[in-house]
Amino acid sequence: MSAGDATPTPKEAVALQRVLAPRIVRTRRCAEPRTVAGADTSIRAGRVHAVVCVFSFPALEWLETGSSVRPVEFPYVPGLLTFRELPALREAYGKLAREPDVILMDGQGLAHPRRIGIASHLGLALDRPTVGCAKTLLVGEHRPPGPRRGSRTRLVHRGEVVGACLRTQNGVKPVYVSIGHRVDLPFALRIVLRCARRYRLPEPIRAADQAAGRL
Repeated sequence: MSAGDATPTPKEAVALQRVLAPRIVRTRRCAEPRTVAGADTSIRAGRVHAVVCVFSFPALEWLETGSSVRPVEFPYVPGLLTFRELPALREAYGKLAREPDVILMDGQGLAHPRRIGIASHLGLALDRPTVGCAKTLLVGEHRPPGPRRGSRTRLVHRGEVVGACLRTQNGVKPVYVSIGHRVDLPFALRIVLRCARRYRLPEPIRAADQAAGRL
């Protein structure tokens, strides 16, 4: 699905997810990143506000931001939020002067009923390494991680490890990290933790979230 594609029906969207899910690469196919982007969206008044913020890595210095505002063209259906947000995200990404080495998406990757959350779908659409870093649990079960920064437990759904519950700061709520595309879970966890220096969310995602709210 791209910004120029016709909007599918919910039934067609589910069918497309089932076709695309096997194409997700669950192994690391990227070098150590020099740039990391955070991507997020905000939906208000019938419009999708999408932002992609690029930072240097590991210094985490802001480099540039791409943004887009588009009308909502797909209904709210749990598990199909990608189809509301992806066109705006692709448009925002297209405004960047450089391609980031890794994209951290505020949302799920493999930790999705059909193993293709927005982080995975975005990775496939852009053919870029992506990581899902979500604030809330969509599917699966896990034990509570320890209270210290870096503690993590496996996230399991239908007998498969689909991600991890990661504590990014001492005593704060954990986040849910999963493979998006062209990364493995150890790499995803390491990048998220290194980007979450002071707050619960990684700095690139936090910047994108704040920028999307201002659009």
